[in-house]
Parts: sequence; structure tokens; C-alpha cells
Amino acid sequence: MVQAPQSPAQLPNSVFEEVELSFQLPDPENEQLPDMEFQRQVDMAWQVCDRFDLQTDIWRGRILRIVRDREKKQGEGRGTGFLKWLQEREISKSQAYSWIELADSADTLLEAGCLEPEDVNQFSKRAFVETAQAAPEVQQMVGEAAKRGDRITRREVKQLSDEWTAITSDLLPEMIKEKASNHILPVKYLAPLVKEMQKLPEVHQAPIREALVESPEVETLKQATTEARYLARYLEAAAQVQALNSESLNLELALEEALRLGCLNSAADLVSQSAQLEQTTIKLFTTWKRIRGLVERVYLDSGASTPHLRSLLAHLQPLSGEFIEVQLGTLEGSVSHTIRLKIETDEEG
Repeated sequence: MVQAPQSPAQLPNSVFEEVELSFQLPDPENEQLPDMEFQRQVDMAWQVCDRFDLQTDIWRGRILRIVRDREKKQGEGRGTGFLKWLQEREISKSQAYSWIELADSADTLLEAGCLEPEDVNQFSKRAFVETAQAAPEVQQMVGEAAKRGDRITRREVKQLSDEWTAITSDLLPEMIKEKASNHILPVKYLAPLVKEMQKLPEVHQAPIREALVESPEVETLKQATTEARYLARYLEAAAQVQALNSESLNLELALEEALRLGCLNSAADLVSQSAQLEQTTIKLFTTWKRIRGLVERVYLDSGASTPHLRSLLAHLQPLSGEFIEVQLGTLEGSVSHTIRLKIETDEEG
């Protein structure tokens, strides 16, 4: 693991190239400066700040890591010393562990040989995080690009990751992967398809592969991705809807009919919205019961000496009574409706 420098003076050259922050920004009112040159100067300044930000956060993570590890080993308050250290510096726990994760990723990439210390300067912060989360093979490819001196942005990392996903996935027919390798089919259309197909059982993956073999075209890829997305949405939502938990209903046959009629999108949306309605109804009921209990408690605690508190309870009656009444729209508006709901349960008492 890369060791921390012994003094602040050693920091710039110990792991990263020296960063120069005192640059001259272009004058925004200089009409003689061409737009292309203005953008070039601004981009260069921005990249320096981006690299400095990345390096700073990596070192912050390393500092936080050693503070945390020392507390784990020698502290007596089960991490309270580390939390106190964060509080004194107004650092949230989530932010601290985000920096530690970034530092861990940096050390992992460096130790694995994917990067040299000076290569980190080629990355934007977001690109570095994306690389750390990518597959080892993608990390290696990104590292090679950084060693060549290429500027690594999130877009490049995503492109390489998509290419690797498409070429190595077992979910796609070999014919499709070969066409992608030979640049006959754009790789950018394969990664979204693989992502959606991963959510489906084999019984639904097979027809998609067959369609791709029959028509290995871009339009087929787009259509397959859309269909796989709706299929996954349908299957996931259907498992959550209590009303569909019946032996008399065959969800697969209903799905086949929706596919045959070309209304899979509407069917998937219907099931998804139904799941949301059931969950909303349950949440509404539990909230309504809690409000009724609180109204009763406040009513018992109040009396003639608290007329305004009693007035508050009276105004909340439309929400706590047998009927729930809510105004849709404003009373002054041309379109205004009252929504009235009655909650009934089969529970005793």
C-alpha cells in the first residue's frame, strides 16, 4: 500500500505530479479572443481543478482511514473517537466513508498495477470513481489509456465498460457479439439490452435472443431493449400486487396475450401502478389510524381553557373522521373538487 508522506511538504511529489493552481484565466470581455481559444483555456483550467480535487479527496480518504483504524485498535469508545474527530471538522459520516472508499479504490488500482501514481492526473474525479467500480478488465484497459497520456473522462470509462459488457455477456448470441467486435453493430446499443435481460428469467431471454439472430439489426436491438424493460417491469410489479395472488390467474398467459396484442407497455404500466396503489392504500390507512389516535389524545388533554387547540382539532376533522375529505384544486379556482374517501376494515373493534 502507498505510504502517506511524513510531512505536508512531501505531499505534492510523493504520489502525484506537482499541481500548479496559479494560472491566468481568460478575460470574458475580450472580444479579440476567439471562442475556440477561450474554451481551450477554460477547459485547461477546469482540468487542473478537477485533478486537484481528485487528489485532495484521495488523500482525505487516506487520512480519515488511519484516524478510523487507530480508533478501532486503540480507542475505547467503539468508534466514538472517530465520530468526534469528524464532528470537530464538520464532516458527515457518509462523506467521510465516501472519501475512504475513494482512497481504498486508489490504493487498489495502484497496487494491482492498473495505474502508476502519475497516471491519476489523467482522470477526472467522476471518471476515477467509475473506473474503481468497473470490472478488472475494464480497469486494465482504462489504465493502459491513461499510461498513453489519454485524458480519461467518465464518458471514456462508460464506453469501455459498455464494450466489455457487450463482448463478454453470455446473454447475447455469438453472432451479435461478433458484429459488435467488428463494429458492424454499435456497442452502445448492446449494454442497455444486456442490463435489461439480466432481470429476466431464461424463459423470457430465449425469445429475445432468437429475434436478434433472425434480424441482427440496430432497430431489433432497440426494440428488444424496450421489450425486455417492459417485461422486467411487468414481472417485478406483478409479484408485488396482492390482488394478483390468485390461483385462478395465469400471469404468463396474460403476458403472452399482451405481447400478441402489442400492449405490453400498457400492461406493464397497469401492473406497476396497481402495485403503487396497494402500497399507497396501506400507508394511507396506517397514517389515518395514527392521526385518529393523536386527535383523541390531544382532545383528552385539552379543554375549555384551550379554545384554539380545540379549533385546531375541529379543522382537522376532515382528515381524522370516518370520511377523509381533501380539496383538489383551490376554492377560488375554476376547477375544484372534493375527494371523499371512506376507510372500512374487517378488523373487530
